[in-house]
Amino acid sequence: MIGHHTKDKGDLGVLKAQVDLFEQGFTLFTPLTEHSPFDLVAYRDGEFQRIQVKYRAVDRLGKIDIKFSTCWADRNGTHTVPIDKSEVDLYCVYCPDTDECYYLDPSEFGSTVCLRVVAPKNSQTKGVRFATDFRRAP
Repeated sequence: MIGHHTKDKGDLGVLKAQVDLFEQGFTLFTPLTEHSPFDLVAYRDGEFQRIQVKYRAVDRLGKIDIKFSTCWADRNGTHTVPIDKSEVDLYCVYCPDTDECYYLDPSEFGSTVCLRVVAPKNSQTKGVRFATDFRRAP
């Protein structure tokens, strides 16, 4: 995906999330607008979940950094605004380096969270969130 436009990466993330969620037994719905705070709605066992999908690569330290905010640029500069966590039930993060989706409830975290793909060099495990622990949608 190197060199692809940001929108292409986002579209790939949504597509990967759809396949992953379908394989987990969800029925999926897509909003008819690009301006909703979520990209997908997933339904299973009588419950709907609004899902925001993000495309995030592993950094040089072996982690995926996730910010619970949205940003855009216009003629007035770059703007970053925290997401309204009451409008999103679940974050799905697609990582092209692992070709996996990871699922997080944004209400359980502050403004950011870090998922480890590679174990820390100092072998620390306390307080470390390993990406593999977030593979299944709740």
